[in-house]
Amino acid sequence: MISSERIPNNVDLHCNKRLQRALEHWQPRYLDWWHEMGPQGFQHYHQVYLRTAISVDADGWCHYDYVKMPEYGWGIFLANPVQDRTIGFGDFFGTRVWQEVPGEFRQPLKRLIVLQGDTEPASVEQQRLLGKSCPSLYDLRNLFQVNVEEGRHLWAMVYLLHTYFGRDGRDEAEEMLDRSSGDADKPRMLEAFNSPIDNWLDFFMFAMFTDRDGKSQLMSLSESALDPLSRTTRFMLTEEAHHLFVGESGISRILQRTCELMKSHGAGLSGDVRRVGGIDLPMIQRHLNHWFSESVDLHGSEVSSNAATYFGNGLKGRAREDTFDEHRALHQSYQVTAFDAGGFDTRTVPLRNAMNEVLRDWYIGDCEAGIARWNRILEKNGVGERLFAPSRRFNRKIGIYAPYHFDPQGQPLTAEQWAAHRHEWLPTDDDRAYLASLMASPVWEPGKFANWIAPPLRGINRQPIDFEYVRTDN
Repeated sequence: MISSERIPNNVDLHCNKRLQRALEHWQPRYLDWWHEMGPQGFQHYHQVYLRTAISVDADGWCHYDYVKMPEYGWGIFLANPVQDRTIGFGDFFGTRVWQEVPGEFRQPLKRLIVLQGDTEPASVEQQRLLGKSCPSLYDLRNLFQVNVEEGRHLWAMVYLLHTYFGRDGRDEAEEMLDRSSGDADKPRMLEAFNSPIDNWLDFFMFAMFTDRDGKSQLMSLSESALDPLSRTTRFMLTEEAHHLFVGESGISRILQRTCELMKSHGAGLSGDVRRVGGIDLPMIQRHLNHWFSESVDLHGSEVSSNAATYFGNGLKGRAREDTFDEHRALHQSYQVTAFDAGGFDTRTVPLRNAMNEVLRDWYIGDCEAGIARWNRILEKNGVGERLFAPSRRFNRKIGIYAPYHFDPQGQPLTAEQWAAHRHEWLPTDDDRAYLASLMASPVWEPGKFANWIAPPLRGINRQPIDFEYVRTDN
C-alpha cells in the first residue's frame, strides 16, 4: 500500500521513525533547491497537467491531474520484490541477493549511487530557463514532466543513501543540493551535466542521447546484488521511458516540419530552409554529433579496473544480463580497437575490464535504432539526406581516444585538421544565435505550435492536442 504521509512511499516509512525524521529534515532543503534552481518563472502561478507516481503496479501506477510544481508529490517507490531473487552475475552468481550493504562494498556502492543521484538535479538545473521559449503548451508540459521526475529520481537515490549508508549517506545527500550545474566552485560531478541547455534542439537531443545513457546505467544498476538498489532503479526505468519519448519524438517533429517547409516553400536543399524559419539538417546533425559523443563519454574508459571490480563484486551488471550465456565473465575476452602514433591496433582485454565498452555497445545500438526511425521520416518525405551516429572515437574527452582527434567517420586527424573542420561537425556560435532568434517568442495558445516544429500525432493521456496542458492559476 502507498502511504499518504508527507513523503509518499511504498517502503513503510512510518515504521522507521528515525529515517522518516531524517528525510523530512532533508525535504525543506530539497524544496528550497527546487524553488531556486527549478523551472524559472513557472513555480507558483502555473498549473501543469502532470502524472504523479502513486504505486508500482503495472496497471494504474500513476495519476494525471493539474498541479503546481512545488506541490508535486515527490515520493519513494521501489518495484515489487522478485521472489527468491539471486545474484545474476559476477563472483557471487547464484547466491541470494543482499538486503543490506556488505561492509566491504560500502564505498563503491555509495559512489555508484551518488554518481547516479548527482545527474538527476543537474538536468533540472541545465533546463531551468527553457520554459520561456517553449514551442507549445504540449512541449512545455513535457519539459516539466521530465523535470519533476528527475527530481523524484533524486529522491530515490537520497532514500538509499539515508537508509543504507548512515551519516556518510546523509552528508552525501546534502552535498547533492550544494553542487550546481556549471558552478565554478561546486559543479556537478560529470561534465556533460555542467553546460546550460538553452534551446529546444539541445533539449530534445539531450533527452534522446543523454537520457538514453541514463537508461543504460539504470539497466545495469537494476541487475545489482543490492536488492533495494535494483528495485529502485527498475521503477525509475518506468518513468525514464517518457523522457526518451520526449527526446526522440521532439526531433521527429522537427524533421517532419523541416521536410514540410522544404517542400511547401520551395526551400530546396536543407541548408536553405532557414530562409523560411526551419532547422536545417546539417545543424541537426551537428547537434546529434555533440550530444551523442558527450553521452558516449559518460560510459567511461574502454578498459577499466573499476568496471571489472563492480562486475566481479555483483554491484553493477550488464544491461539485460539474462540475455548473456555466461555470467561470471572470468575466462572471456573482448577486442578493443586502440590508437596511437603508429595507427590502429586491436587489443584483447579480459571481458570484465571491458564492461564499460559492453554497455557502450548496447547504448550505441539503441541510439542507432532511434536514428533509423528518424531517417524513415526523411525517406517518407522524399528527402535524400540521412542522419547518422558518428564514430565512437569522435569528439571523445574520456577514454583511450581522448588524446587524439577523429572525424565523424572515425578517421584520425591532426590537431590542425580538427581545428579547421570542427565547425562542420559540432554546433557553432552561428547555430546558437539562429536557434535563439528562432525560439525567441514562446507559443502559449493551446493547440498552436512554433513554425519550426510539427504537432505531435496524439496528446498526453488520451487528451486532445489542443488541450490546455499548462494554465495560469488566476
